[in-house]
Amino acid sequence: MTAFTMENPVFATYMIASAIMVLKIMGQGWMTVYRMLKIDAGLASPEDLRPGLINRAPRPDQLELNDYVDRSRRMHRNDLENIPAFLACGLIFVAAGPSLMVANILMYGFVAARLAHTIAYATKQTHEVRATLYTIGSAGVIAMALYTLAAATG
Repeated sequence: MTAFTMENPVFATYMIASAIMVLKIMGQGWMTVYRMLKIDAGLASPEDLRPGLINRAPRPDQLELNDYVDRSRRMHRNDLENIPAFLACGLIFVAAGPSLMVANILMYGFVAARLAHTIAYATKQTHEVRATLYTIGSAGVIAMALYTLAAATG
């Protein structure tokens, strides 16, 4: 059995976890667009004030900071700061040959922590709550990296 086939249950775990995280990143971008369109505000760049098919009557106040839109934008940025490391590390972790139980705990643990972080951010929980959820996910990726280093040098 090779590491990167569907016959390897660890790789299947990686595929599922990665697909969920990619959908999370892409979905958060669409959520930001939805929020901008819903309230006709929260635009990010001066060129967004040029008239177009969607924004036929631009107004300078559309560029003002709007927490409803910016919260989604911050959530998206946070995903982009965290999920790519999981995607890269998870792939080399699969190659290191962990047990299925270890892979499930670390990979699905990361997914659960990121989804919980999203809920915490969306519901305006404190920084301590968000930081705790970040730490859980980050610790999982660090554990995968350390496992991979040990396997590669071992």
